[in-house]
Amino acid sequence: MLVAVLLLGGIGALIFYRYRAGAAASALAAKRGVAAVPVMAGMARTGDMDIYLTGLGAVTPLNVVTLHTRVDGEIEKIDFVEGTMVKQGQLLFELDPRPFQVQLTQAQGQLLKDQATLKNAQLDLQRYQSAPGSFTQQEIATQDAAVLQSEGAVKTDQGVIDSANLNLIYCKITAPLSGKIGLRLVDPGNIVHATDATGLAVITQIQPIALVFSLPEDNIPEVETSMSGGGKLAVDAYSRDLKKKLASGTLLAVDNQVDPTTGTFRIKGVFPNNDGALFPNEFVNARLLVDVRHGAVIAPSAAVQRSPQSTFVYVVKDDDTVEMRNVTIGPSEGDDTIIEKGLNAKEIVVTDGVDKLQEGSKVSFDKALLQGSDSASETGDAAGHGHHGKPQQ
Repeated sequence: MLVAVLLLGGIGALIFYRYRAGAAASALAAKRGVAAVPVMAGMARTGDMDIYLTGLGAVTPLNVVTLHTRVDGEIEKIDFVEGTMVKQGQLLFELDPRPFQVQLTQAQGQLLKDQATLKNAQLDLQRYQSAPGSFTQQEIATQDAAVLQSEGAVKTDQGVIDSANLNLIYCKITAPLSGKIGLRLVDPGNIVHATDATGLAVITQIQPIALVFSLPEDNIPEVETSMSGGGKLAVDAYSRDLKKKLASGTLLAVDNQVDPTTGTFRIKGVFPNNDGALFPNEFVNARLLVDVRHGAVIAPSAAVQRSPQSTFVYVVKDDDTVEMRNVTIGPSEGDDTIIEKGLNAKEIVVTDGVDKLQEGSKVSFDKALLQGSDSASETGDAAGHGHHGKPQQ
């Protein structure tokens, strides 16, 4: 029995010794031989960030005019090229003026006739008044009325002449405003009428031009606060994929009510559009600048990770191991996010490869390619408000 006990004790001691030796060897191997996880990293920095609100909108001309004729007649000539810019007062259509020239001649003849009648009536009245004993008061009053009647006929004739001259002016249809004229809706030789529902052509004002877009009603306080500053808010127009900036303008007006069916409110911006980049009824994305955050801690958006419990980043420590740190984030703009709490400027955070990491993991990365390095930040600061990145989608 004693021999059995001693034998079992020796075997147990041997097993324990081998376990301790193996564990120590494993720990040493882990310390010396575990490969670092390759990742990409970026550096947090301090800078300024523009805060935008983005909404889908449509380009809307400030003025749209459908040309109509004011007189009936045949189109004799078209004096513009379709799809080109026209200036206010430019001649566009010419109608056959001959019917109105005939009316003018008739009215001028009638005027001469009535002027002669008036002159004769005035001479008769003078004779009646110069010999009061030869004519009764009734005859003098009748002749005075005849003079007034002839004066009325002369004024009527003058009105007919003015109307004929106005119709002759209406035979030449000019542009009521400067803008881009579309395709013509009639051809030379067509008879047009003042009562026609279809116009002759359409002119849209495109310089300047408006952009109407919608934002969620939750953004009303931000917009109202920004407008209360007194300055004009900047509005940028981007292509629908938010990759190309089309034009820059300013805020013109905010609608006075929320659309209850969509929970949004409308905003109108105005753009000079000197290069014609914005086209009427074109769908674009509008970005309204509502704030500029100065001196904020900015980190690459790719570094921000989310879990059911918190929002966190992997911070690279001096020994190239990572620390999982909870952070409080602020607004994002493109590739950058403001970190309100939990991260300091010049700390390095992992931006790619986080799926292979856990607390204390050792990482390797090219420090010369740090995203958001000091050199990149200085380059952005020299250009304006620091590093803005791409538009936020």
